[in-house]
Amino acid sequence: MKLADTKYDNRETGCCAALDPAVWDGKTLTWTGKPFVKSHMRALFHVPLDFGAVVGKVHAAVEKSEAYPEEPFWLSDEVSLWRSDFYLAVDRDVTGMENAALSGTFLTKAFEGPYRDVGKWIAAMREHVAAQGYQILKLYFFYATCPKCAKRLGNHVVLFAKVA
Repeated sequence: MKLADTKYDNRETGCCAALDPAVWDGKTLTWTGKPFVKSHMRALFHVPLDFGAVVGKVHAAVEKSEAYPEEPFWLSDEVSLWRSDFYLAVDRDVTGMENAALSGTFLTKAFEGPYRDVGKWIAAMREHVAAQGYQILKLYFFYATCPKCAKRLGNHVVLFAKVA
């Protein structure tokens, strides 16, 4: 599926789509081999240095393969202060890219505000997960808008907790 044929509507900005937090907030998702294209970003204290180049390359490959799912989204795995792994959801393997699959149960929680609140968001996510009787195995971030678009649309971030 091409991006234009999905629910991703970026006509307002020409870049990022407005995120409806209700679509993602408080969900329980169970995935078995959910396909993603995986890439890597250089970072400086978790701030991506080559985000535009990485995202552009990944999106071009996925668009060429017409592999977007109906509801496109991406996840960031902040593996260190210096690197993050970027996962773009797809509906099948993409030729020429690193294909990955995620499995497990994931709880989601949506947040809005400045990036400096990420520590508060993580604490709130831990409380949310514990209240449901789970523990976090891995935490992923869905940064829905780039900094430029966040000024216009709001800075929405959805945390995905892989739980046990």
